[in-house]
Amino acid sequence: MTADSAFELWQSLLRKHGLDEVRRLAAARPLKPRARRFIFLRHGETEGNARRVYQPPDIPLNLTGQAQARRAAEYLREHPIERILASDMRRAWETAQAAAEMLGAPVIAEPRLRERWFGDLIGTPSMDLDWRNEPPNAESLQAFVERTQAGIYDALDTEASTLLVAHGGSLYVLVYSLGADLLERHIANATPLLFEHDADADCWRISNIAPNHVTAGYRTTAD
Repeated sequence: MTADSAFELWQSLLRKHGLDEVRRLAAARPLKPRARRFIFLRHGETEGNARRVYQPPDIPLNLTGQAQARRAAEYLREHPIERILASDMRRAWETAQAAAEMLGAPVIAEPRLRERWFGDLIGTPSMDLDWRNEPPNAESLQAFVERTQAGIYDALDTEASTLLVAHGGSLYVLVYSLGADLLERHIANATPLLFEHDADADCWRISNIAPNHVTAGYRTTAD
């Protein structure tokens, strides 16, 4: 498979799962945070990730996820971090605590970084997740995007070196709100991503601060 065909396949998957609508909603209210450099870390794997189901807020990391969180923390140690803001959902909070133990930085709970609430779908298979759907008793996509953008903006309204620990949905909103490109290698569990603003090109660039072989086998799932 050529690079072009692989990229088009990835783009078709994003459209299939409704992420073009997430992009549209986020891009309608672009973010211009004061921070020019920060790191984002999606939580480690849970049994919900492994089973591919919509997850409740209190599901913990599984053993694989705990190892992923510790390994990500090792790579974060190479980057000075003054503060950590994390979703207070258990899987993200446990991942943030692993980073905090390694970095010696305080963790601040930011509930607005929580994953989208999928209502009556919780506990059911998520393989065919479509972000455009509005399940019964769920948070609307519009509300989720606006809530996440507000949390991100406040979290990054600083020049202090910051780590955000959250979810796949949070990452989608973040990337699209900054006008950056979302690639498949960005969304794996416990993949530490460095965001840097290129002032000359006026754009955001994303790089994985861990070696590719560390994250290449991580499961890529919805949340």
